[in-house]
Amino acid sequence: MEQQKNTTEKTLYDYQIDDLNTIFEHLESSSAADNILYQLPTGGGKTVVFSEITKRYISQMKKKVVVLTHRIELSTQTSKMLGGFGVKNKIINSEVKVLDDQDEYMCFVAMVETLNNRLQENAIALKNVGLVIIDEAHYNSFRKLFKYFEEATILGVTATPLSSNIKLPMKDNYKKLIIGESIGSLIEKKFLAKAEVYNYDVGLQSLKLGINGDYTVKSSDELYGNQSMLGKLMTAYNEVAKGTKTLIFNNGINTSRYVYDTFKKAGYNIRHLDNKNSAAERKEILQWFHETPDAILSSVSILTTGFDEPTVETIILNRATRSLTLYFQMIGRGSRVLPNKESFNVIDLGNNVARFGMWEAPVDWQEIFHFPDFYLENIKNDEDIEREFVYEMPAALRKKFSKSTEIKYDIKEEYKKVFAQGLKSKIVLERSIEQHAKICVENSEDVFDARILAKELKEEIAFRVRQYSYCIMNNTKNYKEWLEEDYERKLRLNISQKFAARM
Repeated sequence: MEQQKNTTEKTLYDYQIDDLNTIFEHLESSSAADNILYQLPTGGGKTVVFSEITKRYISQMKKKVVVLTHRIELSTQTSKMLGGFGVKNKIINSEVKVLDDQDEYMCFVAMVETLNNRLQENAIALKNVGLVIIDEAHYNSFRKLFKYFEEATILGVTATPLSSNIKLPMKDNYKKLIIGESIGSLIEKKFLAKAEVYNYDVGLQSLKLGINGDYTVKSSDELYGNQSMLGKLMTAYNEVAKGTKTLIFNNGINTSRYVYDTFKKAGYNIRHLDNKNSAAERKEILQWFHETPDAILSSVSILTTGFDEPTVETIILNRATRSLTLYFQMIGRGSRVLPNKESFNVIDLGNNVARFGMWEAPVDWQEIFHFPDFYLENIKNDEDIEREFVYEMPAALRKKFSKSTEIKYDIKEEYKKVFAQGLKSKIVLERSIEQHAKICVENSEDVFDARILAKELKEEIAFRVRQYSYCIMNNTKNYKEWLEEDYERKLRLNISQKFAARM
């Protein structure tokens, strides 16, 4: 999509022209109240499409167009793009107190809050507006402006037609949804890069949901800021992404700082960015990120919209989210194509792919738009995701157990057998400990080596304990922690006994 920004004469792709014509047919045949919503994936060129719509609308309808954004960077980018299409426009930002020159322009680009303030103060009265285009229309801050444009048609544009507020569905404000090209199709046609996805099992039971329906920053910081999760992040980076330009998304500033410290100590080229950074700092950090081939940028949800860095090679979701919009936005940051980039890595450390499906999988946006409640109620919960998870021993760890032919042990299957025989359920864990002890001993010279190997099984032990606790319907955090400690203690003892028997 980069070529569209750099050419003076803008050319639209076939799919963009088709969408444009569909939208225009609706604008010509509908009344002012028939607001429309247009869905196109991140990277599909939404700004290009609505810039051409603006140009055509002004030319044919002889009415003004207002484009609304929710961030100052987006206003500047949009204004530039419109200029590239030959649309003379004015940005209404905090410096604009009155509009004495409004007759000189047919198009205005404004930030929601600024325009709302000016309209409330009666400092500005926009005349002859026929079309209001809302970028990132799933945000709810735009709703307060609708009352000022009752004579105009509103065209909302978004990659995900699902409201950021559960209680305010988008179908209340938009009559029709027009669906653009799908992510899968854009990948096939080489407009978007393909995502190579790597999932790592994460227990999310400690996360708490906030009033906005997503996980709280506090509970996320507690989970993702602990040593075990930071270690898992570092392992994932080393296994998949080492040396690539990497963008890490976190849910809390504390987590992002811990990530920064962890990678810095390991000698990696990393910076941290959040909304507390000044505009100058942000600019300098993003410039560094652009110019540095192996740069790692740890951020806190600030780069989900209006940020375009095609050279990103790896996206790490170092957080869980229940927001479909956020999921698409985060992964979309890596999806830009370049002549030497047809794919990018996605490392998921929040069970997000298990919750929402693959990024490029087909989505029924019409159903989500018309029945958002049904969709939200049926998002997979963490316990169900964790129940379905199957632990795979990492290749590097498997090598350490190379002398063992069989390393798997199925807790659920074993539980069924034990249950059918009327035996006590704890036998399942005893047999699991026996199997773990056996492979540790098989691959060690002495008891000390075996105990070191046993420590490396911590993640698999946690997985087996979790599976066991589901089987016996006792899934409390304290009980699982106690079981893990007890398991590790018995494993050490079993290893010692096996070596003693050898002697």
